[in-house]
Amino acid sequence: MRVITRKPVHPGEILREDYLKPLSLTITELAKILRVSRKTLSKIINEKGSITPEMALKLSKAFNTTPELWLNLQRNYNLWEARKLPEWKKIKPINTYKKIDNLSASLNL
Repeated sequence: MRVITRKPVHPGEILREDYLKPLSLTITELAKILRVSRKTLSKIINEKGSITPEMALKLSKAFNTTPELWLNLQRNYNLWEARKLPEWKKIKPINTYKKIDNLSASLNL
């Protein structure tokens, strides 16, 4: 598994810097185009909200991109944030070979 060494950009920043600003669009204008509330879009642009699959479809249609672009940006950002939490590091791998051996023994294989 390749670990990203620098923090990924939130998709809201990409939306703001690479789409809204160059196109001189306001949050309100884009919200109307996407048929979402201004509040929903504002949360994403201000990096407080996440790109959902439905939003990814809308953005891809509006900007002639792919929904995968938006979902991958969000996934990379979410994984980066999750890796900072200590709880997941406490999980121990499950010994699948032991389970297979036990199953084989119980089946007399």
